[in-house]
Amino acid sequence: MVIGQFLKKVGAVVAAAVALAPAIALAQDAPVEPTGYAAPGQIHLQRSVTPVMDSIVSFHDGILMWTISLIVVFVLALLLWMAFRFNAKRNPTPASFTHNTMVEVVWTVLPIIILIVIAIPSFGVLSDQLTVPDGERKYLGSNIFSFGEVDVPAPELTVKATGQQWYWDYQYVDQGLEFSSLMLQEDDRTATKPAQPRLLAVDSELVVPVDTTVRLQVTADPQGVIHAFAVPSFGIKIDAVPGRLNETWFNSRETGIFYGQCSELCGKDHAFMPIAVRVVTKEEFATYMAAFEGGDYTAANATLAAVQ
Repeated sequence: MVIGQFLKKVGAVVAAAVALAPAIALAQDAPVEPTGYAAPGQIHLQRSVTPVMDSIVSFHDGILMWTISLIVVFVLALLLWMAFRFNAKRNPTPASFTHNTMVEVVWTVLPIIILIVIAIPSFGVLSDQLTVPDGERKYLGSNIFSFGEVDVPAPELTVKATGQQWYWDYQYVDQGLEFSSLMLQEDDRTATKPAQPRLLAVDSELVVPVDTTVRLQVTADPQGVIHAFAVPSFGIKIDAVPGRLNETWFNSRETGIFYGQCSELCGKDHAFMPIAVRVVTKEEFATYMAAFEGGDYTAANATLAAVQ
């Protein structure tokens, strides 16, 4: 009777999950405002605006989701079968053997095969993240099982991000221009940028042009600690190590402000060194850089629409 009640409860839970599945899928497919950061209650990845993030979302929603779902269903079926078939009432005299060679071979070989199948596209996605475009190499995009189908132009802009304790320094390498970006305290945020997210809004955003490949060089202050530069909507996450220059890239197809954070436990203010990248049109960026030539970020920023 206990087993019967248990199976009924499990059946009810499964039925509810199946009934809710279409609603959950539709909620995930619904258009999301281009906020550039996670919305309240969001359970999925942030909306992609770059080829690399396209491949990450495809990898997650495709092979990873199918694999883990099948594993969960298979293990649940085994548990239910064991509870039903081998309970004390149905099987009062347990078997005396302790090993089964075939079962041990299967549960060793099968996970290896699964990991290999997952690893193939995974290495492709990782390679895309760490290989700066040269104008000839193609990238996976949303088809992670292709040999590359997305054309990405060579970098037109190089930005160096340096992790400090606890804020970011940015440098437009070719132009020799640099500035610092610090998180806005709550009073300053509500007074100057009330519409921007708490703990993510900064005083000075990194400004880059849309539809442009940006080479991103990342390091940390030589006297500092290890940080990590991560912007989820771009699909980039790379360590900032003192004395080492790491490199990645992004090419945003949308304008707006996209947020990230240091994702390495770097010390007492780890949670308070956000990243804000403002993507503008190429015309706006040209005007911005022309005003920035004198080294005055405030004057350059004044050429752009005010951030509220």
